[in-house]
Amino acid sequence: MAGGFTWPVTLECGDLVLRPIRYRDRREWSELRARNEQWLAPWEASNPLPGGGLPDYRQMVRSLKAQAAQATALPFVITSWTPGVREPVIVGQLTVSSIVWGSAMMATLGYWVDQGHAGRGIAPTAVAMATDYCFNTLGLHRMEINIRPENRPSLRVVEKLGFRDEGYRPRFLHINGQWADHRTFALTAEEVPGGLLARWLEQGPAGPPETRA
Repeated sequence: MAGGFTWPVTLECGDLVLRPIRYRDRREWSELRARNEQWLAPWEASNPLPGGGLPDYRQMVRSLKAQAAQATALPFVITSWTPGVREPVIVGQLTVSSIVWGSAMMATLGYWVDQGHAGRGIAPTAVAMATDYCFNTLGLHRMEINIRPENRPSLRVVEKLGFRDEGYRPRFLHINGQWADHRTFALTAEEVPGGLLARWLEQGPAGPPETRA
């Protein structure tokens, strides 16, 4: 069922590195999120239960690690090599979640990127790296990304990468305190026989900054 699943795994492309999120990333991750609070707030997932809140950092990482152990998620941080720094710095987060094996062989992908690093092609490159890994190494067949219709920068990411628009999902996810409509985009392995990353790198970065999906 998940015989090809391996975790942890690190993916690299140039200065960009996708690696597993760690408990010891807490300070760096939290400082980055605090700097990006207003940038990410309109697209932030929320808890619809009365008085419900989101997990703290340790709870989030524990949950993501448990999902990875069950072969249902790939919880990455997006990092980038920076001159004068000993290891790549965190510039965002990307999670492949809801991995379904068997006859479906599919997953959902979400991400966010630091405002200070937006507009450099980081989000589409990271999405392409993770998608290729899921298709080529894990053997998944379909990758899905759900985006708010108002989130034009993130819509540009899937447009750049050639994800197919599969339509509108009314009140699909609870975002920033309310049930929010989304558009669903998807790609199957047959649509990128030469790899999504190779196709993206041939095209080259372009367009406005990307935030999150």
